[in-house]
Amino acid sequence: MARRILGRRAVIAAGAALSLPLSARAQAAYPDHPVRLVVPFPPGQAADTFGRLMADRLSPLWKQQIVVENKGGGAGIPALEGVKNAPADGYTLLVGTSGTLGVNPGLYAGKLPYDSVNDFAPCSNIFLVPLVITAHPSLPANSLAELIALAKKEPGQLGYGSPGVGSSQHLSMELFKYKAQVDIRNIPYKGSGPAVSDLLGGHIKLMMDSATSALPHVRDGRIKAIAVTTAKRIPQMRDVPTIGETIPGFDAAGWSGIVAPARTPRAIVEKISADIRAQIALPEVSQRIIELGGIPDANTPDEYHAFIKAEVAKWAEVVRVSGTKVD
Repeated sequence: MARRILGRRAVIAAGAALSLPLSARAQAAYPDHPVRLVVPFPPGQAADTFGRLMADRLSPLWKQQIVVENKGGGAGIPALEGVKNAPADGYTLLVGTSGTLGVNPGLYAGKLPYDSVNDFAPCSNIFLVPLVITAHPSLPANSLAELIALAKKEPGQLGYGSPGVGSSQHLSMELFKYKAQVDIRNIPYKGSGPAVSDLLGGHIKLMMDSATSALPHVRDGRIKAIAVTTAKRIPQMRDVPTIGETIPGFDAAGWSGIVAPARTPRAIVEKISADIRAQIALPEVSQRIIELGGIPDANTPDEYHAFIKAEVAKWAEVVRVSGTKVD
């Protein structure tokens, strides 16, 4: 009799489990084998650094290894196309970035093999990368208002260094120029390093750079920080004003977060998002992000989706008004 009762209970329990929606059962079992996290850049870049930080935090939580796979090249386009076409089961994830998801749709309009808004299921952002307008000490401007006045007095005479056409530094400066209605020439370099070297040597007077890269030189007094691009002042440079304090509403930054292929079960997307947000909320994790030069920025799937959609629209407009073109 006892065996029959226990057997009947087991059947009822099994039936109840099978009656759960497929997405709920998927969430309960997820993940039950290793997860692949694709980074569309080589090792060492910010997207890779912060992606690996999340992989290191989530692997023990999920009791499954998260294998980071770097697929650099082609402005990240091949990597994103690959993840777009991967099985939508939560076992292939992507570190999406401001460049690959936000800027590329404007730069490569009509040519991208993916749709940033519709081909991916956003889970959560991880961090923002603040940028800063820096200047050589010889530039006769110590504030954003003074820089704007100088640029308007000498239209087209000032030049600024950027790591290259289409970079977040380049387009953030173009957004500033558009909002401030000033004419400052872009001087593109092949990477941030050569541009910083020329700024330190006084060969160029201005540069839009990442706060992480600029901070040591600002502290040494070799360059001066004029304004940061984020909506709020940043912990790494609390005494440096934002562009928004002079041009209300200005907000620009690099960023990276986790997305999955579209049609990934919503329950799995929600679980990934909740676990990322819980990790970033931990003091040791948020402090580590700040130490690495970022600003913690976790959000829900719906919030992240709205953010990506707004970024695509913003940078497409910047590309349009600046006339930016890539080969």
